[in-house]
Amino acid sequence: MKMKAALMYGPNDIRVEETEKPACPEDGLILKIMAVGLCGSDIRNLTTDSRKGNYPFIYGHEIVGEVCETGSSQTKYQIGQRLFLFPGTYCMECDECLSGHSENCSNTHVAKLAGTGGFAQYIAVGGEKIKYGGIYEIPDGVSYEAASLGEPLTSVFACLENIKVGYPDTLVIIGAGPIGDFMAQISKIRGAQRIIMIDINQNRLEMAKQFGVDEIINSSVEDPIEAIMRLTNSKGADKVISATPANATQTQSIHMVKKGGLVVFFGGVPKGSMTELDCNLIHYNNIWIKGHFGASYDQSKRAFQLATAPNFPSDKFITHILPLDKINEGIELTRSGEAVKVVLHPWD
Repeated sequence: MKMKAALMYGPNDIRVEETEKPACPEDGLILKIMAVGLCGSDIRNLTTDSRKGNYPFIYGHEIVGEVCETGSSQTKYQIGQRLFLFPGTYCMECDECLSGHSENCSNTHVAKLAGTGGFAQYIAVGGEKIKYGGIYEIPDGVSYEAASLGEPLTSVFACLENIKVGYPDTLVIIGAGPIGDFMAQISKIRGAQRIIMIDINQNRLEMAKQFGVDEIINSSVEDPIEAIMRLTNSKGADKVISATPANATQTQSIHMVKKGGLVVFFGGVPKGSMTELDCNLIHYNNIWIKGHFGASYDQSKRAFQLATAPNFPSDKFITHILPLDKINEGIELTRSGEAVKVVLHPWD
């Protein structure tokens, strides 16, 4: 049996075509994908030689859908159940998991049990993924589109919890993409007193205001370090988060934070690239620097609960809903800054 999928054949070569529908594992299930979010990491992967010539390949990891088939020995889920498939899978037995950092699970076999394949009409979920967890039922009355936000919210939720953003923080977020907007919204929920957003795209900055951003800085027209110092009476912000894939914003970030403040490198930069840092400034100003990636199971579950809560403004984030056939349009809408969040429908 065939299904429709968006297959990557190389950088910027994404073709929506017919491919084989996956077979149902005996101990697993087939999820009919009803919606899948288009993530910034997907766009980076789809527009670069991310698989070093190993194509075709199906990306997409912000997956929600309905169980349409179950294996003979699978008993946990039933046909018709609506599920969110968290891409992270953790063994909960290795040192990293037991220390509370399951996002760094060192069991590579378990970590690869789920993660991608969402730009399609169906995905197979094996028994091991079901056993180890990270599959959450979508509450009644919650749209598939809103539920798909559970994945991009997860790492943001974990980051802000881990660094204890709250009152009376002045927080600087570098990067006004979807992740930056999620950070602003959740930081306000957590009680941050003042949020300053920096980007080079004026349209993105203007849209960010609806998510609780108090001040915007267009770093293409003014020096962002000077602007932050001006806005904070030369003190600097309590916390600065670099949420871009650029080394340059990491370099700038330590010049925006107060003495004794915290800088977070959230956005992944090109593999093998190096960031230049003023180590004397870090040393004498007692600046703390933290890298952030992923989330624990506990944090992923609570982030999903937030995304599906009645009072969470999911509609403000999802600016475009497109058929899977228009995935290339969705990529351009996101890259241009016209879209905050694009969600794709494989069946439209």
